[in-house]
Parts: sequence; C-alpha cells; structure tokens
Amino acid sequence: MRAITAVGLAATIVLAGCGGNDAAAPAKKKTELSLYNDKGAWSTFFEDMGALSKQQIQLSMKPIGYTDSAQYQAFVKASFRTDVKPDLFTWQTGGMLEEIVKQKQVADTTALWQEAIKAGDLPQDLAPYYTVGGKQYCVPLNVAYWGMFYNKAVFDKHGLQPPATWDDLIKAADTLKKAGITPFYHTSVLFSFVWFEQLMAGMDPDLYDRLSTGKAKYTDPGVVAVMEKWKSLIDAGYFINPGDKTDPADVLKNGKAAMVSFGTFFNTSMTQRKMTPGKDYGFFVIPNANPALPKTSVIFESGPLCALEKSADPESSLKYLKWWTTTGAQEKWATSRGDVSANPKVVIKDEALGAITKDAGSGKYRLVNRYFEATPPPILSAALDGFGKFVGEPGSYKEVLESIQKEADEYWSTHQ
Repeated sequence: MRAITAVGLAATIVLAGCGGNDAAAPAKKKTELSLYNDKGAWSTFFEDMGALSKQQIQLSMKPIGYTDSAQYQAFVKASFRTDVKPDLFTWQTGGMLEEIVKQKQVADTTALWQEAIKAGDLPQDLAPYYTVGGKQYCVPLNVAYWGMFYNKAVFDKHGLQPPATWDDLIKAADTLKKAGITPFYHTSVLFSFVWFEQLMAGMDPDLYDRLSTGKAKYTDPGVVAVMEKWKSLIDAGYFINPGDKTDPADVLKNGKAAMVSFGTFFNTSMTQRKMTPGKDYGFFVIPNANPALPKTSVIFESGPLCALEKSADPESSLKYLKWWTTTGAQEKWATSRGDVSANPKVVIKDEALGAITKDAGSGKYRLVNRYFEATPPPILSAALDGFGKFVGEPGSYKEVLESIQKEADEYWSTHQ
C-alpha cells in the first residue's frame, strides 16, 4: 500500500502549482498509468491487473492507494486545479459522480459504453448509474450485491439454515441470542447506514427512491417506522457494540457475531483470512422486512473507474478503461478478488455469488442503489453522523431524522 500523508500531499500540490517550465513541456505517450484509489487494501489486485494490462495492451498501471476516504476525495478534487493529476481514479456513482462531472473535467465514455454494450462486455442496465446529462462517464470498477455473510460453523452447531423470510431471520437471531451468541454486526462509523438502507429497501423501496431524490422527507411516517424497526432490533440485543473496532471479517471468523451484512466484495476479506466459501462461511440474500412486497429488494452498488479529460495522456487512459471492461481483464479481476464482475460473460465460480449474480441479472430481485451512492453528499454526511449517533443512542432517532432533514431541506431547495 502506498500511503500519502496530508503534509506530503499539500507540499506536492503547492510545488506542482508552481511548476513553471515543466507544465509547458510537450505531452509524451505513456507506457504506465497511475491509478489513484480509495481501496488501499486492494493494492495487490491492482498490481496484478497492471501486469496483465502490460502483457495484453502494452500499457501498465501503478496503483496509489488511500485508506482515508476524506483525504482521498480532497486529493482528487484538488487535482482538477493543479498539475498533479491522476491518469485513472476510483470514485462513486450517484451524487458524487454528478458533482465532479459538472466541473467538466471527467472524460466522456459514451462511445466506450455503446461499444461495450454492443460487444456484450457491459449490461445496458448498468448505464443509468454512469449517466449524467444523457452521457456516460467512467466505467464500472466493480459491482457488488449486498446480503448477509454468516459463520457456517455457528449456524450448523445451532441447526440454522439461511432464512427464507424476515420472520425466519428473527427466529435465527433469537436462537443465537439465547445461546449467548450475538446475531449481527453493525458499526457507528462510515458503514453506519447499512441497516437503515436494508430496512428501508425491505419495507418500502418506493419511499427509499423518493427519499434519495428529495421527493420524500426523513421525518415522513414511513421513515420513522424504519427507525423504530431498527431500534427494536437494537433493543432486543441483536447487535454487537457499535463502537467495537474489530474488523468485521475477524468478527465473523471468530464468532463474535454470527452474521455480517456487506457487499459481495467482502468475500475477499474472508478468503484473505484463509476461510473457504461454502465451508467456513456462507452468503444469503436478506429477506424483506415487509413480506407483502412483490420482489425481494437487493442493495446494489457499482464503483466507477474514471479518467480525467485533461490528464497527461487522455488517449491512453481511455484505452485502459476500454480494456478494463473486456472479458480477459474482468476474468482476472473477479477471480483474484473472489467477487462478481460487471461483465456478463464472466463466469463466477463461487456458488453463492454466482447465484445472486445470475438472479439479479434475471430480474428476480428489485435492485436498489446503495444509500452511499443514492444520497447527495451533503445529506449523506449528515446521515452518517446521525446514524452513528443513533446506534449508540437508539432513543435519539427522531432527533436524528430531524437533523438529516434539515440538511436535506437546504440541499433540495437549490437542486430540484
């Protein structure tokens, strides 16, 4: 992992801003691209992809990974105004992608998308997540479906099976709790939104969609009902301490909690700990909390891999993005991480992940955009703080919703 300190970053930007003659030097064709990313733990995977791209398209890639999200976002936004520009960079869909596209520096990938869809390398259903103003930007770095990872040894010991209904899930939680085992993991930092989005999507996905576009309020009765449902689960003692700093993969491995809700990319964390899918742990789709819904709601996310329009070598950057979507690249990318792929041609060997990938593509589930991407950044910031407070103080839910709505009112007053 290549970490960049805040001090070092600031110094680099200042020096670059005063670059003088270097900035005026003629552009040279690159043979290696920098990939700035907020996924420092994936450095080895990126390095392997860089080696493969060198073989296949004579263009290597060097990852520069961050683990601090705020610092990373600050760097990318600062790069728009300096000479320190990434060739490639990871980002997020939804409001965050729209925000940087409006600054007119992200490379347009519309033609690339059209060609990839025609070739069967990208599904048409993904295009809306990458569309701003009728054009596509970036390509999918990854896709992930959110569900529940569970400790198979714990489930087997207590005679439990993956639940088919919400009632089954709660019965399993009660069984575990009576045996002295904490059923679920949750946290007060960053991923504090996970149970909100899951309950919201599983109780009223239409309301979830309206909430993300400012057509509903956080103080509406349906959202209050979600928070009360969430509070009831906390009050029942189903969750570990939200302030626990143990990595969620270690929580699952050591049985500190029997179940962890995460995206399919979490599979990598388990295999890195020498755990075998189907033997040491399993994965299931979380049933709707509202059984009357016609389809099970599945949280879905797709993280973009982007290029700057004004990078040192825009042509090479777009060449790399095109290669990234191909079957040859995606087979390596999905297999090395033990995750799913955005390319429909790639066969997923893991049985559970292969099943959800196939079912999600068949229309069996209602796909719901992950809250982190669906929610505009200013509202998201307030929500993460609010949910972080709530999991430690469940009785504060009305106050939390009011504080989030205050930020939402301010944002939507100028963005409708």
